[in-house]
Amino acid sequence: MEEILKYFPNLTDLQKQQFEKLEELYHDWNAKINVISRKDIDELYTKHVLHSLAIAKIQKFEPGTYVLDVGTGGGFPGIPLAILFPETRFYLIDVILKKINVVTAVAEGLELKNVKAEQIRAENVKGDFDFIVSRAVTNMPDFVSWIKDKIKKQNKHELKNGILYLKGGDLTEELKDFPKATEYNIAEFFDNEFFETKKVVHLPLKFKA
Repeated sequence: MEEILKYFPNLTDLQKQQFEKLEELYHDWNAKINVISRKDIDELYTKHVLHSLAIAKIQKFEPGTYVLDVGTGGGFPGIPLAILFPETRFYLIDVILKKINVVTAVAEGLELKNVKAEQIRAENVKGDFDFIVSRAVTNMPDFVSWIKDKIKKQNKHELKNGILYLKGGDLTEELKDFPKATEYNIAEFFDNEFFETKKVVHLPLKFKA
């Protein structure tokens, strides 16, 4: 929790309480349904919460923004971002129902009013979004094929509408067909060795009618 406050010092009291409550909620749920690996649950704030919030260092979401989190798993990056941006709407999806059940329970436990969670494939989602976020659910070409027709036409951020993707390692090959993709090294924002090879990739996508 100290790490969160170190990099995000201007949290409201409610946001601090919500971030603190994550540990209790995820430990409790992880004992019932293994949504976070056993070795990672003790480093929840670094490896999951802070990692998710790296997206906020690249782009702060304006009120009224609509964000789709594809393959959210236990709620990452969607839940931490929903705490940080209470006036942004988040739609968290996964194909595994037990993970969505955990996400729903965590959102309810935190009294988050800006989160909707559903078991659904990305290809079947209806609606347009300002940004689509995810944490390494698949390679970029496949990911783009799932969501390419779900981007809003109107831009209201510094970055153009599209994908904000958390990924690690050398992405040269994976991004070779996406010349407009920009890689941001998370280690430039967070000085923890866990983030040395981690990146946020922004890929702008055009609206498709």
